[in-house]
Amino acid sequence: MPIDAAKALAAEPRSAEITWDHKDIQLYHLGLGAGANPDLPNPATDPDELRYTLESRLHVLPSFATVAGAGMGMMGGLAAPGIDVNLAAVLHGGQRVELHRPIPVKGRAATTAKVAAVYDKGKAAVIVLRSEAADDEGPLWTSDAQIFVRGEGGFGGERGPSTRPETPDRPFDRVVERPVRADQALLYRLSGDWNPLHADPEFAKLAGFDRPILHGLCTYGMTLKAVVDTVLGGDVSRVRAYATRFAGVVFPGETLRVGMWESEGRVRVAVTAVERQDAPVLVDTVVELD
Repeated sequence: MPIDAAKALAAEPRSAEITWDHKDIQLYHLGLGAGANPDLPNPATDPDELRYTLESRLHVLPSFATVAGAGMGMMGGLAAPGIDVNLAAVLHGGQRVELHRPIPVKGRAATTAKVAAVYDKGKAAVIVLRSEAADDEGPLWTSDAQIFVRGEGGFGGERGPSTRPETPDRPFDRVVERPVRADQALLYRLSGDWNPLHADPEFAKLAGFDRPILHGLCTYGMTLKAVVDTVLGGDVSRVRAYATRFAGVVFPGETLRVGMWESEGRVRVAVTAVERQDAPVLVDTVVELD
């Protein structure tokens, strides 16, 4: 059934209430590989990692917004009127989170999810699913997921924006490597993404992969953690927004190479898979800073 863009855009937002506490934050951080610093000899525990794992020192990576409430914002958007698509044809094409203030370690928030835009790319459609969260003190975050739906284009809609962040014409200012544990997808999925693509080898083969793949949003979170740790000295409050485009898959057991270009008010990032000749993983990636 074709996408009815007008109906989807006119639909009332879906609302829900979500809660979280330190255990949800710690589980999410552990799913990103927090707890051990790969830059230290042996699998030593870095005291700085306690800001991700110890409840008395905890801060919250802004990318937690993508899993808060088990990621119900994205699922609510896909259930909007006018959106009747085959989930097997759905790919997560990009993600942006804007922070209105730091996320508290314990919280209760009202969320709304809606279709913010529908673009016609010819052979595919791109649906922008927007979820917003606010608590008693005001807005917390706005999260936009760009969902690529194969075979659903050609309905005569707008193609959407085509501008992309400029890539600096110079070597990286910083490069770090972050290993992906062999069991990392199994741990990360406990934060709410239960897609068997990330756990079941047989299901992965049906999807065209020889083994389960890592969640794209896990790579997204690992990358932000690398930027926060190396450029921002661990200060998550400086992150104002974080956007990326997913360009390739990551397999558990591989190594991410995270290259960073620093400039006034932002860090541009490129992420590749080391073991596959630096195959691109995240592109058009920008961390905007306060």
